Amino acid sequence: MVRVNSDGGKYPELSLEKLLDREKQRSHHLILTALDGGDPPRSATTHIEICVRDTNDNPPVFSKDEYRISLSENLPPGSPVLQVTATDQDEGVNAEINYYFRSTAQSTRHMFSLDEKTGMIKNNQSLDFEDVERYTMELEAKDGGGLSTQCKVIIEVLDENDNSPEIIITSLSDQILEDSPPGMVVALFKTRDRDFGENGEVTCSIERDVPFKIYSSSNNYYKLAIDGPLDREQNPEYNVTITATDRGKPPLSSRTSITLHITDINDNAPVFHQASYLVHVAENNPPGVSIAQISASDPDLGPNGSVSYAIVASDLEPRVLSSYVSVSAQSGVVFAQRAFDHEQLRAFELTLQARDQGSPALSANVSLRVLVGDRNDNAPRVLYPALGPDGSALFDTVPRAAEPGYLVTKVVAVDADSGHNAWLSYHVLQASEPGLFSLGLRTGEVRTVRALGDRDAARHRLLVAVRDGGQPPLSATATLHLVFADSLQEVLPELSDLPVPSDPQAELQFYLVVALALISVLFLLAVILAIALRLRHSSSPAAWGCFRPGLCVKSGPVVPPNYSEGTLPYSYNLCVAQTGKTEFNFLQCSEQLSSGQDLLCGDASGVMFPLCNSRESTSHPETLTPVSSIFVSL
Repeated sequence: MVRVNSDGGKYPELSLEKLLDREKQRSHHLILTALDGGDPPRSATTHIEICVRDTNDNPPVFSKDEYRISLSENLPPGSPVLQVTATDQDEGVNAEINYYFRSTAQSTRHMFSLDEKTGMIKNNQSLDFEDVERYTMELEAKDGGGLSTQCKVIIEVLDENDNSPEIIITSLSDQILEDSPPGMVVALFKTRDRDFGENGEVTCSIERDVPFKIYSSSNNYYKLAIDGPLDREQNPEYNVTITATDRGKPPLSSRTSITLHITDINDNAPVFHQASYLVHVAENNPPGVSIAQISASDPDLGPNGSVSYAIVASDLEPRVLSSYVSVSAQSGVVFAQRAFDHEQLRAFELTLQARDQGSPALSANVSLRVLVGDRNDNAPRVLYPALGPDGSALFDTVPRAAEPGYLVTKVVAVDADSGHNAWLSYHVLQASEPGLFSLGLRTGEVRTVRALGDRDAARHRLLVAVRDGGQPPLSATATLHLVFADSLQEVLPELSDLPVPSDPQAELQFYLVVALALISVLFLLAVILAIALRLRHSSSPAAWGCFRPGLCVKSGPVVPPNYSEGTLPYSYNLCVAQTGKTEFNFLQCSEQLSSGQDLLCGDASGVMFPLCNSRESTSHPETLTPVSSIFVSL
């Protein structure tokens, strides 16, 4: 519109002819043209843009008026369930939408949560078809300008096979006679499943290794009956597990165990735990010690299963059996009545019986073999060399021309023990000529090591020890007399002069006593000689020669006083020894000299040297010219 002012001027005016709708057109673009009145007329144009501002004239709109969804009851809590969406054609604050529950039961609000900004619905708790099958709620969407709209949400819960069948025992007979006939009913029970449809249909079963069977009596009711013979000795009780399984996918099941006790009858004899027994007993055992224990069991109960033991047979003589072993009737422990000797009795066998207390009584026998083990209780016995009839030792002759390795003789010994205890070894204890003969460690053979020399004696003596392999080992000794001769006639005169053999242990003790006495005498003689020499040197006049005029003076050239009638104020011990170079040492200075005081001694040439001048003179030896050995005590 063109308007005219009072002064005749014109100006354009833009006015609104109809309502604007921002949601349809956000802006308008106009071109304004101005024309003058000339010929030809001239014009000018300008561009005008009109932006339409929003007002809250549109309420929110849901994508659906009613939302319907089905959820599994196994959906975990916190899972997204449904997201509702509302739109608003306005912009800015007018288009900001928040979501709220409206007209919804409080239980539903506890079960679900709604995000005000996004409209997302989540479940707060686990769903359970058996409790609630459907949830209904109303939601409101409100924009920033206060306009709102509503929708309806329906959530249906789908049934899942999440309930196991239940087994309810209604009747039970837990004590069953061992001879009960098949078909007898021992239990009644029923089943229940809270699921729907096939998820709630239940079937029952038991394991196949029991003599029982399940029968269906009516809807969800069952009975358990005997289906085979019962034996209490094999199975004194049965733990029957009943399994109920529904038809869901996947199927769920539950188990219930019932214990059925079988009543006993006496139909079993005692049974030993071993077919036979073998016992090892070391000899020299203390009398009364237990050496074995037999055990038998009877599956029967009460007196029918009470077992007693007895010895019914043995390979020992009946009159001595009781003196060797006995058995406890209650425990089956076998006791040794005496100490066994491996060298007299190495093994014996017993037959023992286990008998129950039934009527009639049943019994079983078992063999017990006892092996008596060896101990090292017998020392070796030397068979050769043997003593003569008069108790003297025999002799063996060796040719004088015997070569090294010549078999001279052999020590023969036996041991009544066995095994390692009878494993003998031979050792030389004494030999008159150690390097002339050798002794076999295991054979006992005595052989020459070298040929007989001119300086070797013709008669030799060997003391041989025979030890066994026991722990501790036992031993015996044998004395060998060996004579180098070419004929028996040559040996007989020498043998007549042989002294009676002495005891080696006694000789050793005698030598020890003689040596001790000799040492004591020598020690006393040394002490007496030392005392005599000491007294002799102390009484010699030369001991005072150092104090004669001209030999011992003070620092100045004056004559020392005469101390012959009194004692010196100080005492010294001086030792001078005559060697290639005489070392002059103070042994002891009983008191320090006063400052500036010297004690000098001179030799034959008149040379003076200090005896005790300072501490250095006592700690450092000085080299002197040779003089006679003296010992001076001051």
